[in-house]
Amino acid sequence: MDTNLHSPERHLIDLRIEHADLNALVDITSHAVPINELMLRRLKKRRLLLRDQIALLEMSLEPPEPA
Repeated sequence: MDTNLHSPERHLIDLRIEHADLNALVDITSHAVPINELMLRRLKKRRLLLRDQIALLEMSLEPPEPA
């Protein structure tokens, strides 16, 4: 395994962990009483941003398909 903490693969792992953490936090926040709508919106927006970053990084790491 690559031990470089600044490698794109390591960054991808960190983004996936953060995304999973946000999923859990969104679930907890959506079931809280009273629901904090502003916080929930911000968490969901951050989660979508992370999903887009993960997708872009995955595309850049995968070799292009042969034509």
